[in-house]
Amino acid sequence: MNAFDELLAGFTPDRLIRDAAATGEGIAIAVVDSGVERAVIEARHPEAKPIEGAIFAPAFEPYLGHQSSPHGTTVADVLLRIAPRAKLYSADVFGPLGNSEVETVVAAIHHAIDVWKVKVINLSLGVPEHKLQQLPKRNLLRRAIDEAYFRDVLVFAAAHNEHPLSKSYPAAFGTPLISVDKGLFDDPLQFAYHLQDRIEFQAHSRGYLGPFAQEPATSWATPHLAGIAARILTLRPTLKPFEMKTLLYWMFPPR
Repeated sequence: MNAFDELLAGFTPDRLIRDAAATGEGIAIAVVDSGVERAVIEARHPEAKPIEGAIFAPAFEPYLGHQSSPHGTTVADVLLRIAPRAKLYSADVFGPLGNSEVETVVAAIHHAIDVWKVKVINLSLGVPEHKLQQLPKRNLLRRAIDEAYFRDVLVFAAAHNEHPLSKSYPAAFGTPLISVDKGLFDDPLQFAYHLQDRIEFQAHSRGYLGPFAQEPATSWATPHLAGIAARILTLRPTLKPFEMKTLLYWMFPPR
């Protein structure tokens, strides 16, 4: 019996996801976003592991515990509500100018894999389609996502909030990453497989911190599902990305 079979044996989906040992312990997550305000997160999650990171825009700089904008802090707060013992790394790809380029996101992904050795990358952001009209840029981003997959790193990416009318990358690539759309659920640990134009899952889409957190958005749905994956990885850290996707599908089939 392999690790995947062992995980499923004797478990119902609800029991698996709510196992007392499923805390995110031992799992590193990269928050590729607008930075994380460390003091805010420490105040809200005093038992959380210290947040480390780096700034990637406009140039690579040390992370001093600050955000470029509140978005990334809201994402980090969601992750720690779901997986309170996970280790977060803040990859600020926006910086003080408030915008990001494909090359910056790709550099952050590679750094998260090679230096931080993360198991999960949360991309609650998207590169609009018009920025990827140049094929070399689109291929650069696609290769970074493929590299994560081959290195057994799970990538969760937010769909465009106007999905399916608008496309946002890398979520629009579909496989091998896990794409997330917004949904409304009574329980933040609930989600659903809901395939629509390459976007596969819906997750709870309200956050808990910040002025826009209660507005349903794919930005908040993505860390809910990424946090659930971190919980599961605590129980079986050797799960491959394709096994995780199969497991998530098994837990909450299409609705």
